[in-house]
Formats: sequence, C-alpha cells, structure tokens
Amino acid sequence: MNNMVGETYYKRLMVFYIPLFMFVFAMLFPFLWMFITSIKPDPELYNPRLSPFIVREPTLEHWEALFTGTLFWDWTINTLWVAVASTAVSLFAGVLAGYALSRFVFPGSTVFGIAIFVTYLVPPTLLFIPLTGVVSWMGMTDTSWSLIFTYPTFLVPFCTWLLMGYFATIPKELEECARIDGASRIQAMIYIIVPLAIPGILSAGIFAFTLSWNEFLYALVFIHSPENKTIPVGVTSELIKGDVFFWGSLMAGALFGSVPVAVVYSFFVEYYVSGMTGAVKG
Repeated sequence: MNNMVGETYYKRLMVFYIPLFMFVFAMLFPFLWMFITSIKPDPELYNPRLSPFIVREPTLEHWEALFTGTLFWDWTINTLWVAVASTAVSLFAGVLAGYALSRFVFPGSTVFGIAIFVTYLVPPTLLFIPLTGVVSWMGMTDTSWSLIFTYPTFLVPFCTWLLMGYFATIPKELEECARIDGASRIQAMIYIIVPLAIPGILSAGIFAFTLSWNEFLYALVFIHSPENKTIPVGVTSELIKGDVFFWGSLMAGALFGSVPVAVVYSFFVEYYVSGMTGAVKG
C-alpha cells in the first residue's frame, strides 16, 4: 500500500508539480529580472564579476530617476486613456458585428466573417503608412486621438472574430423565447445574449486592452511630443540616449508598465478562462 502511495506521489511530482513549477518560474522570471535590475546600483549593475541575481546594496535611485526625471506619470495617463478608449470602441463595434455575423444569414456572410479575421492578420507595418496620411489629413497628428482612431483597425477585427464564435455557442432558443414574449431583436440581444456573453466580452476586452497598452509602432509614428507619448515609446526613447542605455530606469519603467496589465488579468482571469471555453451549453 505504501509503495502504491509513494509511486502515485512520484508520478504526480514528475508529471504535474515539477512541470508546473518550471512553467511558473519561466513566466515570472522576466519580472524578477526587471525588479533586481531596477534596484541595483550602477557599480554593481556594470560589474561583470558580480552575480546578476545578487543585490548587495539595493537602491531606489533608478525608481526616483524614472518618476522625477522623466514624464512617466504623463505617459501612464496617456497609455491608460488610449487603452481604455480604444478597448471601449472596439468592444462596442465587435459586439454588434459579432452578434450580426453569428445570428443573421445573408449572402456572403461566411466570406465576410473570414475576411474580418484575415484583416486582423494584416501586419500593422503595412497599414501605418496609409494611416499616416489619414491621421495628418484629419489633423490628429501628435495627439492621443490619433491612436484611439487607428488602434481599432486591428482591434475590431479581432474582437469581432472572437465574439462571433462565442455568440454562436449561445442557444438561439433563448432569443426565440424572448421574441415570443414580445421582446424585439435589440431587447433580446441586450437583456438575454449580452449578459450571457459577458465572459467572452471580457476576454476580448482583456486582449484589446493588452494590445493597446503594449502597442509600439503606431505610437512611435504618430506621437512626437514627449508629454503625449505612451509608456512603451516614452521609456525607450527618453531613457536611451544614443548608445547609452540607462538600464536601471529602463527596467523600472518596464516593471511598472507591466503592472496594470497584470492587475487586469488577475481580476478577470475567471471570466477570461470561461470566455476561452465557451458559453452556455445547449
């Protein structure tokens, strides 16, 4: 009996616990590295004889340089505003388009749904050149509105494709019952389908928020003033002077720039998982 218990524990250790520990360590290692680098003084940071994982005299001078010597707080506000606004616009359009493509059958609906997903696969490097002319023509250059206007070009197709599949898992009988009771199509969608699709909507929102928060190319091309930059562009452009890299402040900016996304995932992880596994089973 003891041999069977020991063998079972050994198998569980080798098959589950050790791979899980390795996976968690691999996921958290970048955050650990950023934190260690951000609290290391420069003499330790640039001394090749010292272990990169040991901090002998921790300091917060790099944090202070980031918060007082740069416009990091302005970058954070700009990034949060752009990410929230872009996510809201993309979710609104994605919910309507995803619902329509999953519920209505019309000539070319399948091809249209595939075309939306293919649009998401188009690299942003091919779009920023024509979008630059559009943004300039609309007078939104060097403003946050240029990013809020352009981010939905790759967020809406993704949200639509994701929600289209999620809405398809919700039984149509629920809407039909509501329609029989006198509800209109819009009322059935708002009061029946959308509440059931909250996990899928939140999943699409998390992806859209993350993509908006971390986007670099459009923010680099459309924003020029330091006070209007977002975190990805501001940290890299203001803390790299020629061939001089301020690694301590760079890692501090990367660490604090990752915190909001990690908080969003931690609060909505249950909805995210359920959004990936489907809706109501009919």
